[in-house]
Amino acid sequence: MQLDTEIAVVGGGIAGLTAAYRLQEHGFDVCVFEASDDLGGLASVYETSGDPIEKFYHHLSKSEETIVELAKELGIGKDIEWKIGKNAYYINGDIHPMDKPWEIFSFPYWNLYDKFRLGMLTLDIDVRGGIPKFDTYEQLSDFEDVPVEEFAREHTTPNVYETFFEPLLDAKFGSRKDDVSAAWLLGRIKFRGERDILRGEILGYLDGGFGRLLDSLINAVGRENIESNTRVTDIQTVDNEVTGLTAEREDETGESVTESHNVDSVVVATMPNVLEDLTGYSCDIDFQGTVCSVISMEESLLETYWLNIADDAPFGALIEHTNFIEKERYGGEHLLYVARYIQSPDEDVWQQTDDEIRETWLSGIESLFPEFDRDSVNWVRTARNPRTAPVYERGYLDMVVPYDLSEEVADGVYYAGMASSAQYPERSLNGGVVAGSEVADRIVEN
Repeated sequence: MQLDTEIAVVGGGIAGLTAAYRLQEHGFDVCVFEASDDLGGLASVYETSGDPIEKFYHHLSKSEETIVELAKELGIGKDIEWKIGKNAYYINGDIHPMDKPWEIFSFPYWNLYDKFRLGMLTLDIDVRGGIPKFDTYEQLSDFEDVPVEEFAREHTTPNVYETFFEPLLDAKFGSRKDDVSAAWLLGRIKFRGERDILRGEILGYLDGGFGRLLDSLINAVGRENIESNTRVTDIQTVDNEVTGLTAEREDETGESVTESHNVDSVVVATMPNVLEDLTGYSCDIDFQGTVCSVISMEESLLETYWLNIADDAPFGALIEHTNFIEKERYGGEHLLYVARYIQSPDEDVWQQTDDEIRETWLSGIESLFPEFDRDSVNWVRTARNPRTAPVYERGYLDMVVPYDLSEEVADGVYYAGMASSAQYPERSLNGGVVAGSEVADRIVEN
């Protein structure tokens, strides 16, 4: 079957849907192709006794302005709530709150000089050499080739690195931590930097969950313009210009149906391995996977939202969502995220069944919190994704995929996936919105 559309978007996540929405605003005929039956990618949700909950934890930082503007356009901007997300640090059997200045000041593993050096870094003040400098950290690219350990030791202290940054790097990057760029760490400090000095970090959440944003985007794009369970298998070009694509889907009888579409442009809004399969463009960025579970409990486990863990636990952090968003929105359930980044599919946690994951998580929680009662657990739901975030290694910026691939592939090929510059130095829903918007802008300009 031969069909016509001006622009095809490959991938029905937030980047692809944003690109489609922006292009439609400019009058383009757009069709979105999603290989699975689940739109939204990493922002898909579970049902609870109340509001849906994201399968992978999400919140907004104050610096993420593009997604807020999109929400306003879609009529749900007023429903973004800004709350205090409490942070704490588990080390040697104790939990240390890390929100207010006096809590950080009382952290027993740092002396006064350690606290001073870390504080200056978070304020973007370079005090090396004894003379404060205020422009050292303006350009993240200046630290792109600097090892993260070298940077942390030099710009704070060796003790701050060993007691704080190193355990966080172990949890985030595992065996790849020595490859990570200092630009990532510096960027993360800037990305998560806005705080209420008397209360803690200011974070945003959409009332009803980020699934509402996806639903609003889907409605704006039009369900009739989205082909789910449809895998794009080939992109055709003639004289270095996109002319069409081939897609496969199952019909009502379960038979495979192949369709050809005449298109002027293709936006690939997926992982770079799909881009390579379709166009031959190779991206050298490595990605890490995640095993992430939501645990519903009758009782609260923590007194904080985000607990980083410096311990030999099977997970790197515990995130009690209902210490950030009221449990009443979820039918009174206490909801806890337990997650671990995976650097290789050979890792034990990646190989485990859902039942084995449940036992691994609950046993790990019991080792940290002996008073934890696993009988209070209502349910555990586990999601896996082999490519949830890049490994931000040194030289990363040289490997990002351009938005416009006319020179590298053919006129009319664009990229808005996670290997774009919008997802640097931290991947986020906002980055997906930025990538989709940037690609749409380039298509309009061209």
